[in-house]
Amino acid sequence: MSQRFENQRAVIVGGSAGLGLATAQLLAAEGAEVAVVGGRHVDDALEELPTGAEGYACDVRDEAALAELFAEIGAFDHLAYTAGEALALSPLSELNLVDARERIEIRLWGALAALKHAVPQIRAGGSVVLTSGSAGARPQPTWAIGAMTCGAIEGLTRTLALELAPIRVNAVAPGVVRTDLWRDLTEDQREAMYEGLAATLPVGRPGEPDDVAAAYVHLMANGYSTGTILPVDGGTLLV
Repeated sequence: MSQRFENQRAVIVGGSAGLGLATAQLLAAEGAEVAVVGGRHVDDALEELPTGAEGYACDVRDEAALAELFAEIGAFDHLAYTAGEALALSPLSELNLVDARERIEIRLWGALAALKHAVPQIRAGGSVVLTSGSAGARPQPTWAIGAMTCGAIEGLTRTLALELAPIRVNAVAPGVVRTDLWRDLTEDQREAMYEGLAATLPVGRPGEPDDVAAAYVHLMANGYSTGTILPVDGGTLLV
């Protein structure tokens, strides 16, 4: 495998599992020094990464903790923010606004706080990759919170691509991927969802973490991409 990221350091917030861990593994395989940040499973993640990988536990809802974290981490080249929580789908009439605010806290406000304190540590030529989702462009009934959050992240991406230039700011918009994002569903419900989705998509299958990790890494490596929202959704936007 190429060593595109040799002598570069990448921080993955949400890197202890799912998309974040897959991204950390791919970056490490391409020569990067990686630091994963998570609220849980950080030690488990380090067991799946090369010797020398760093791990940090941090609650992204706590701005003071994030400020301390990035001061401790120091200078680096690339930031990926993949932190999220189990999705909750609900019709508007049954929406629990307290629960909804808590879910947005991690995906949106956590990303904003992490950026605020990470950007001063990003070296020249560096980049940020945020996480949106197909719900932003292809919403469905009961997906109000997901669609709203994705729309906000995409607006933030474009704005900061201008404000933070020459640091590049992009986002990946995954479709349905086999991760613990769906852990609130039973195993039977998850498999039924994956099978139903596979029948509708041009690629004929749900996504895997490695599919999406490749998009984060591409946006970090491509020095001419900024303000881009990159769909990795198996053709969800087409059907």
